[in-house]
Amino acid sequence: MFDSIIRFSLNYRLLVLAIAALMIVYGSLVMRSLPVDVFPDLNRPTVTVITEAHGLAPEEVETLVTFPIEAAMNGASGVERVRSSSSIGFSVVYVEFGWDTDIYLARQIVTEKMNEVSGNLPENVKSLMGSITSIMGEIMFIGLTTDNPDVTPMDLRTIGEWDVRQRLLGVSGVSKITVMGGEQKQFHVQVDPQKLLSYGVTLHQVREALQNANVNTTGGFILEPYQEKSIRNIGRVRTVEDLEQSVIAKSVEANRPAITLGDVGSVSLRGPLAKRGDASVNGQPGVLLAISKQPATDTIGVTEKIEAQLASIEKTLPEGVTLHPEIFQQADFIQNSISNITEALQHGAILVAIVLFLFLLNFRTTAITLVAIPLSFVATFIIFKWFGMSINTMTLGGLAIAIGELVDDAIVDVENSFRRLRENRKKGSPLPAKEVIFRASKEVRGSIVFSTIIVILIFMPLFAMGGLEGKIFTPLG
Repeated sequence: MFDSIIRFSLNYRLLVLAIAALMIVYGSLVMRSLPVDVFPDLNRPTVTVITEAHGLAPEEVETLVTFPIEAAMNGASGVERVRSSSSIGFSVVYVEFGWDTDIYLARQIVTEKMNEVSGNLPENVKSLMGSITSIMGEIMFIGLTTDNPDVTPMDLRTIGEWDVRQRLLGVSGVSKITVMGGEQKQFHVQVDPQKLLSYGVTLHQVREALQNANVNTTGGFILEPYQEKSIRNIGRVRTVEDLEQSVIAKSVEANRPAITLGDVGSVSLRGPLAKRGDASVNGQPGVLLAISKQPATDTIGVTEKIEAQLASIEKTLPEGVTLHPEIFQQADFIQNSISNITEALQHGAILVAIVLFLFLLNFRTTAITLVAIPLSFVATFIIFKWFGMSINTMTLGGLAIAIGELVDDAIVDVENSFRRLRENRKKGSPLPAKEVIFRASKEVRGSIVFSTIIVILIFMPLFAMGGLEGKIFTPLG
């Protein structure tokens, strides 16, 4: 087989050169489209179940919420491990599946189990699934600060949560955005017990009225000739006064059609929601936004899209509000690590060229040997594209090792061919150059093939590794 390949290459040299040129062009285009990251994809299929149980202590959360969910998830198909965390009014359960499980199938299995266990949870406690994120999820931190005294911490939080966050969630590749710091807006309802007694209204009725307020409902349709009109009941709350007009119960008094929330108490925006944690930017009180990406997405590409959106958002911010996009960017670490490895590869190629020239003392043979480096690179990038791999420290490290072996094989073949051509010129009846090159290559082919097979066998155990170790070291092989 090798003899046929070499004879074909020698007889159709221009065709081989054209194929090599096309490979370099196509490989260069593929390289630009490959995702770039620090490490290979290390995401184990994990589904997060989040449950809020307001007012419950950690012990009650664990007993009444976390334990029933854990028990249900442990019996699910394909689940390998279940972990949980219970805190004041909050439960998080991590359901881990096998490495080969499709994440969307895993979420469907968890959804079915959540439906089964929902009846065993306390009243008004509902579980939600967290969004699909990456183990290297938090790719960017953004800060908001203000030097305008008219912009309060509550205003800053509102800008971050309802302006910046909502617009960034529309960026392709963004999974979730967590907002920290500032002050959250909250309506305060102060009920007067004496008024409750005088109107004959219970606190439970007040609570139901608050839950049912702030909702637009439908009233059916009015049919007219050639048209149909929709009836809307506008109940959306926009101001404190709107909330005070929420109806609690019917009035027994003839001159009062209904008892409203304003009749038994007062509503105000006196203060923010009680804080649990805070945030600062460069030592100044502010708001932080932690951006997480979706799995298997290009971190650098997503970061560039976010930066483009931030440039648009910054123009719409109120006077005195400053956006800080440079607090943390995972893309900076990726670019630095890739640049370091690329620089090492470039230095290695230069040293190889110098050593080759000093060894062979011929520019032509040195150039022929060095051609193997870009060809091997582009061929590898094409294979990366086929197998859905990314450019990262492990794959580039494997390339660095492979290039050393490749150049070594090329040196042996080219140097032997160069020596045989030189000897052939001194003969009385020299053979054709193509025949000399074929024989010279055939002489050393056995040693080259077997030495390469030995190197391949050394790296073969990497492909048998499983779990997290296999995810890390298989791209190196």
